[in-house]
Amino acid sequence: MLLPFDRPSSGGLPCRPRTRSALRRALAPQWHGPRHDQGMSTAEYAVGTLAAVAFAGVLYAVVTSSATHSLISSVVQRALSVSF
Repeated sequence: MLLPFDRPSSGGLPCRPRTRSALRRALAPQWHGPRHDQGMSTAEYAVGTLAAVAFAGVLYAVVTSSATHSLISSVVQRALSVSF
């Protein structure tokens, strides 16, 4: 994709490189201050780990409950008793 300043001027000659770079700088998004962090910090890793462990504990409690066990065994029994 050509930007307007990459196209030849009306005289058929391309814009001077100095003018092109100045225009690119003017049209580029401006960054104020330091660049944003793109990774997680140690505290964020700790909170994420705790959340994952808590979710795993809840999932384990649900899967090992008697209601889930009876539901899974009824589904398996129904699947095995289907006639073709």
